[in-house]
Amino acid sequence: MAGLSMASSLLPLSSSLSIASRGSSFSCPGSLSFPTPSPASKQRGALTIRCVRVGGVEIPNNKRVEFSLRYIHGIGRVRARQILCDLSLENKVTKDLSDEELISLRDEVSKYMIEGDLKRFNRLAIERLKEIRCYRGIRHEMGLPCRGQRTKNNCRTLKGKKVSVAGKKKASR
Repeated sequence: MAGLSMASSLLPLSSSLSIASRGSSFSCPGSLSFPTPSPASKQRGALTIRCVRVGGVEIPNNKRVEFSLRYIHGIGRVRARQILCDLSLENKVTKDLSDEELISLRDEVSKYMIEGDLKRFNRLAIERLKEIRCYRGIRHEMGLPCRGQRTKNNCRTLKGKKVSVAGKKKASR
């Protein structure tokens, strides 16, 4: 009990936390306690957690490959499915992939324009439109939509926050 009073005097406690002392648990009413891993469940040897890096991006381990590939800029739903079909790869959880499957997946993804190359390509295309002063380039410079959307009411994302104009009043009927 002396350990409990000493611990409570050193650490601020919330009603949602519980204190564990030498295997016995003391908790406040309405508390939340987290299970501690038992020594039998610990694995010895190699680490089980690993980051899968494909195309310069760390993709999540706990999702299926089709959904994990979407974390790469330039790979969407259709392209992810196409990659899996080209490799005839089973759509399993990413952490369950073997080393050979990972190598073939990396090789297949590297065939596409992704991440930095794709962003650079798009930026240069927009710069070219601005240089030749075409309609789309001018709209990009002005920060307005360039695909034919109406601008009277919407397009707040591109135009920015609404600015009131001084001296402008509504016409009375």
